[in-house]
Amino acid sequence: MSLATWLGFLLAAIVIAVTPGPGAVLSMSTGMRHGYRAALAAILGLQAALLAHVAIVAVGLGALLAASEAAFGLLKLMGAGYLVWLGVQKWRAPPLAIDGECLEPQRNGLFMQGVLVNLSNPKAIVFICALVPQFIDPSTAQFPQYLIFAATLCATDIVVMSAYALAAARLGNWLHRPEYVRLQNRVFGGLFVSAGALLGLSSRN
Repeated sequence: MSLATWLGFLLAAIVIAVTPGPGAVLSMSTGMRHGYRAALAAILGLQAALLAHVAIVAVGLGALLAASEAAFGLLKLMGAGYLVWLGVQKWRAPPLAIDGECLEPQRNGLFMQGVLVNLSNPKAIVFICALVPQFIDPSTAQFPQYLIFAATLCATDIVVMSAYALAAARLGNWLHRPEYVRLQNRVFGGLFVSAGALLGLSSRN
């Protein structure tokens, strides 16, 4: 793999990462509500799903998903439903001020939440299926190339999602009154529901 090829892929990875989506919403919501350390668990969950996406594409299942209308539609509806469910849960969350220990139980499961948010998004798989093979050199060993591209995607996404979470965490410093917490819950609840609706109404293109 040439340096020019990798730099081209890096640029594409940055564009993908900075484009707002469910992962960005999750990172910002968790960062604002629980701080960056808790958000990092969700961000690592997003990366675990991203690695699974690359693995799916590497073994050829991504092409099957892209070709199957029924499989794509089923996974898309599951992902949309999960995002809407997250939004409803966020909307209905009690407006508790950020006091540290009282919120500890709500931090449980953030890694898995990140996994499910990314894993249930078929457009991510199809997008990676369309992007990654374009940079693969078929004349050399493909496994090392997939490893490099997977590491590049994850590293880029961690940096961008961390920036989203850290920015939101700074805003979260003023969330010490229930009315502000309620507003934050409603805003991010609405964003999750909107992301689910957009995913449900989207096509694979």
